Amino acid sequence: MSTSSTATRLAQQMAESQAYWQTEAGCSLWETQRACLGPLVEGRKGGHSLEMSMGPTLMTVSAIPHTIRWSPTRAMAETASTLVCPPDHLALPDRSIEAVVIHHWLEHLPDAHHTLQEAARVTSDSGVLVLFGFNPLALNGLTQRWRKQQGRFPWSGQWRTANRLRDWLAFVDFDVERVDYCCFRGPMSATCGGRWEALGRRHNLPLGESYMIQAQRRQRHAPVERLKFGLHAPITPTSLGATRTGASVRYHSGQHRLEKDSESE
Repeated sequence: MSTSSTATRLAQQMAESQAYWQTEAGCSLWETQRACLGPLVEGRKGGHSLEMSMGPTLMTVSAIPHTIRWSPTRAMAETASTLVCPPDHLALPDRSIEAVVIHHWLEHLPDAHHTLQEAARVTSDSGVLVLFGFNPLALNGLTQRWRKQQGRFPWSGQWRTANRLRDWLAFVDFDVERVDYCCFRGPMSATCGGRWEALGRRHNLPLGESYMIQAQRRQRHAPVERLKFGLHAPITPTSLGATRTGASVRYHSGQHRLEKDSESE
């Protein structure tokens, strides 16, 4: 994957996105998203975490000691613990990661549902799967449709609603615990925050520029099989504690007929 054309294309998309995260609008959005993620992961201390992020790392707010950051190519790996592999074939064991964060990649992957399926596979039973995406119902989302901007990040991606991703998560047996909307910009403002942010976050209005979905694996209870007590075989008269039933009468009648037939022969 690291030398394939797909990996090269994903690396190019990731590199192009860096320019946006360095702008005033991108930095403001990243800070708001980091503030949303903090309360969710800062209390998790054990195990491992995996971050697939288009921007700078968000997991510095987490107490998980081993943070793995995914990269499409070895050349873009930032640390020795960077995971370099196809996004839809994560080289990790099943249910081994305590926190998995996918930051805007689902909007730019050709087979995004396969990547989500892999992220669900590696999330532990007690772990959390976090998805960040741009909200197509926000002001910038409506502007994207109106202007049909398809050139630079973030306009180049396919924006999906939180409800659409809820359906995807249900397909991989994950339940959405909460959806938080963040980054409420005022008119003619390039930054998030202020009274608009306070109002939007207080009521969790679905008009924020970005959303954060918190999902966990469905907890399956152990199947309980009720025991059925019954006597399936005929009961002989010598059976202790048994009652002579119609079934045993029929059985002995049939046996008596067989004995008479054998005597006639």
